[in-house]
Amino acid sequence: MREVVVSGRRLPLSSALVRRVVEGVLVGERRPALVSVTFLGRDAMRRLNATHRGKDQPTDVLAFALTDGTGRTVGDVYVCPWVAAREAKARGVPLREELIRLVIHGTLHALGRTHPEGPARTRSAMWRRQERYVGALA
Repeated sequence: MREVVVSGRRLPLSSALVRRVVEGVLVGERRPALVSVTFLGRDAMRRLNATHRGKDQPTDVLAFALTDGTGRTVGDVYVCPWVAAREAKARGVPLREELIRLVIHGTLHALGRTHPEGPARTRSAMWRRQERYVGALA
């Protein structure tokens, strides 16, 4: 069973689009999961990043995963549109595309996918998988 919940005070993408993107990843990964996507402001993301990663600054996306009693993944994905807007501008991509990229990235992390830090990140198998989903779902 796949289920997607979308929340946040102000949604930069429609709930329907976020659900479609997450469900597309879950189907592609052949994984039943409950994934919650929350859009956070800069200060809330900074606090979450400080608490869970020890970095007192906002970040673009954070993801957390648990497994319920049935083996289904329960993932929480947090996206910061403020950081996404800066990254989109720096990369020269539309904000909508960058937000979709971050939803996909967080969903893949929630499903257990990982990538190295640093320059090798964008050459990793996870990054290539992510970009295929961006191409198909954005």
